[in-house]
Amino acid sequence: MDTDDLDPIKKKPQLKDLSRMSIGDLKDYISELKAEITRAEAAIANKDKARAGAASFFK
Repeated sequence: MDTDDLDPIKKKPQLKDLSRMSIGDLKDYISELKAEITRAEAAIANKDKARAGAASFFK
């Protein structure tokens, strides 16, 4: 069983009202989102490596 299956299902967060944000705030928001995407991609890469290692061990 995958431990990710045990995590509770979360609702999607409310979308921010972008019309109230300044251009600078929007650029900062984009930078924050890109950093979070990079972090998520790194986590995926680490999990893929672990899965590949486990798969090769059990062959």
